[in-house]
Amino acid sequence: MTARTIALTLVGKPGCHLCDDAREVVTAVREEVAALPDGPDVAYEELDILQDETLFERFAEEIPVVLLDGEVHGYWRIDPTRLKTALLG
Repeated sequence: MTARTIALTLVGKPGCHLCDDAREVVTAVREEVAALPDGPDVAYEELDILQDETLFERFAEEIPVVLLDGEVHGYWRIDPTRLKTALLG
């Protein structure tokens, strides 16, 4: 059986302290999930709202934003338990 792949995206911008905090949470959770024998594959990407006008218009007041398979999972402060549960769900 092939592990499923989840697209995990962190949307933020340089110089954003909440984005830095979210990156730390996302990194730690990704490492935990990767260590599990039956965990999903997680394809990770970071996007900068300053480089994409559409993202800026959509998320300027909510960064950082975490997307799972393109859908908003959370914004501002990312809860590690909630993120891990979503990835394993």
